[in-house]
Amino acid sequence: MFLSFFQVSLPRAADTKYCARTVEELVESIQPVLRRSSDPVSTLSFIDTIQRLGISHHFEEEIDDQLDSSCDWNVGEDLFVTALRFRLLRHAGKHSTSDVFQKFISKEGKLKDFLAEDRWGMLSLHEASYLATKNEKILLQATKLTRTSLQQLMPLMTSNCSNYVAQALKLPRHLRMARLESRNYIGCYRKEKNCNLDLFQLARIDFNMVQQLHNTELSEILRWWKQLGLVDKLSFARDRPLECFLWTVGIFPEPYHSSCRIELTKTIAILLVLDDVFDSYGSLDDLVLFTDAIRRWDLSAMEHLPEYMKICYMALFNTTNDIGYRILKKQGWNVVPHLKRTWIDIVEAFLVEAKWFNKNYVPSPEEYLANGVTTGGTYMALVHAFFLMGQNVTNETAAMMEPYPNLFSVSGKILRLWDDLGTAEEEQERGDVASSIQCYKNEKDFSSEKEAREYIRNLISSSWLELNSELVSPTTALPLSIIKASLNLGRTAQVVYQHGDDENASSVAENVQALIHTPIG
Repeated sequence: MFLSFFQVSLPRAADTKYCARTVEELVESIQPVLRRSSDPVSTLSFIDTIQRLGISHHFEEEIDDQLDSSCDWNVGEDLFVTALRFRLLRHAGKHSTSDVFQKFISKEGKLKDFLAEDRWGMLSLHEASYLATKNEKILLQATKLTRTSLQQLMPLMTSNCSNYVAQALKLPRHLRMARLESRNYIGCYRKEKNCNLDLFQLARIDFNMVQQLHNTELSEILRWWKQLGLVDKLSFARDRPLECFLWTVGIFPEPYHSSCRIELTKTIAILLVLDDVFDSYGSLDDLVLFTDAIRRWDLSAMEHLPEYMKICYMALFNTTNDIGYRILKKQGWNVVPHLKRTWIDIVEAFLVEAKWFNKNYVPSPEEYLANGVTTGGTYMALVHAFFLMGQNVTNETAAMMEPYPNLFSVSGKILRLWDDLGTAEEEQERGDVASSIQCYKNEKDFSSEKEAREYIRNLISSSWLELNSELVSPTTALPLSIIKASLNLGRTAQVVYQHGDDENASSVAENVQALIHTPIG
């Protein structure tokens, strides 16, 4: 059993009320400070700190107003502020041109001499460069230039500065999972000489309160999972509700998306079971029958299925219809046709992989990824997320779910590639099809798996450029909420799978412990 159940200790009601009252008082004391601030450096730094501490959900209106105002600020040749404003605007999905960095690059394509010792400015530019789109050469160049300069300057830095630089060079802010970033930063922020105690106290209490909310959500999920009884009947199936919940904490970091986390966790838990049915248990004939039954989406369709498949079918059918009912009741939309289509696509893609494995067929990388994005569950997760969040759902945006938006495809590619980097050996032992590692090793004639892995990491980096393009596209009609969820899915994929590619990275168990079980003292 993997992280399935643990004793959830919920706080007393009196403690919760006291914390909620304290949070309210702290928010009320901070709001006017944020509203009145007009100095570019202090305002943007304040917003950046609020976001990094994970408390921006308390100040969304104030932050939005200040970012809009910041477009008119003249920051001269201050690299730190220029890059910070660019990053914050891009992060919010607002227009921000990379042309603002031209004045910092010489004709020879290097950082200008006056920036030679501007370590905070270069760090700010380095972080901003990871929000580049695929055609922004100046930012792609800035990533390399700042990396080299920062590495050279690190021995001369204070321990505080060198620590932040080391973190950025290892994993830039843009690629970090929000709740983990908050968890890690809160303790560091307390030690900073410019620490705002109100912000620190709010961040600490808010983190623990949201963690308590997550425990309440998890209790509901574990009750549902136990009552569903899938793993009791299917001994071969993975029993990982906590790992599934970690995904949704990454996709929906804001506390007000509680119901989204609960319902999406259910779908991911069922997805793992179906994956096991297709990968390691079902015969090809049974898998064909099961796929046909899912296409029909009718209880009578399961009559000819084996017993173990009937319980899978019922679990999926009932859970999907229940989610559809909840959305209909809350938002007035009948989304079951959209939801069931994602499941039909998944089982059809699973069946393709089963046939590949049965024939010992190694697909081309393009063929593998086109199918693998679907089996990874991205389309299913993001279509469910879109309707569960219910923000700016219109006939126009709902129609954009068919066919799936490119945004979902790119996010799904990142997930699939990280999945392969982290689980390729485990999945082949379970009887899975060849991963992208084998596909690229064959096509590119790499001499070693190490070369193929490095190539895939570069593909992930390129995919982030595409994802960033979707974030700032002036033509997209998709709500910002689902765009951010798509980016968050890519970030969470790295958190879930990186330990399998790098043993020095935190494991899923360690991240679950930090985010869900251990409060900040």
